[in-house]
Amino acid sequence: MNVDFLGRGWNFPVSLKPGEGICMSADDQSVEQAIWIILATAPGERMLRPDFGCGIHDLVFSVNDARTREQVTQRVERALILWEPRIDVLSVNTETKGRGEVLLINIQYRVRTTNNVFNMVFPFYLDWSATA
Repeated sequence: MNVDFLGRGWNFPVSLKPGEGICMSADDQSVEQAIWIILATAPGERMLRPDFGCGIHDLVFSVNDARTREQVTQRVERALILWEPRIDVLSVNTETKGRGEVLLINIQYRVRTTNNVFNMVFPFYLDWSATA
């Protein structure tokens, strides 16, 4: 199956292969890495795209309660719908890990052009002293 329409770009994180140059990612791996970049980027970090990213970083000092988890879910869904047009977001759920300092953001998405369904878990670290 030809999936060139999913794109090809630099691998994330950027790395080099001796004798070959910059490592590249393509197809479904490219989509997964793009999602990671969206979630890991706070709005305002990119000078030429100040709106790019996900607003979860504003919540890093929030108390780990139901309200914070709902805000994280909404911000992740909104960012993925806005910045990753190659996917349909099927679900976003959060789960607490450890003593409450880590939220595991579980994302289920479908690549639109192939109909392949994937899961991704993105760890989001809260200030441990602000947990309930």
